[in-house]
Amino acid sequence: MNLQKISDKAAIALSMLCVVHCLLLPVLLLLLPALAGALAFDDALFHKTLLFFVVPISVVALMMGYFYHRNHTMLLIGGVGLSLLILAVVLGHDILGEYGEVVLTVIGSSFIAFSHIRNLRLRRQTESDSDYPHIITHK
Repeated sequence: MNLQKISDKAAIALSMLCVVHCLLLPVLLLLLPALAGALAFDDALFHKTLLFFVVPISVVALMMGYFYHRNHTMLLIGGVGLSLLILAVVLGHDILGEYGEVVLTVIGSSFIAFSHIRNLRLRRQTESDSDYPHIITHK
């Protein structure tokens, strides 16, 4: 498996971890308050740590994919997602409010995951097109 595929899959997993953390952890803590102490950690630190990994992994995977298949839309969607995620972390719940931060994070993470899924599909499609050089494709 090549670096671009590994990076895409890692970025998808990390983006979904952001979504799970933002949406499911509060529900879990409401349902099982005894876990609150065990799961107590700095929310801002968690988001900054995820961002520390998501941004470089996403940039590497999206750029490698782009150089292979030249799809601008995929880059734009990924860039918007990364921008929203960065904005959510930088502004945080102090400025955005708790719900604003969650909404921005979920939307940004969804854009990132979608762009990486699209990146993987475009790469696969481009590879299969090159398997049949006698077929003329218009891209």
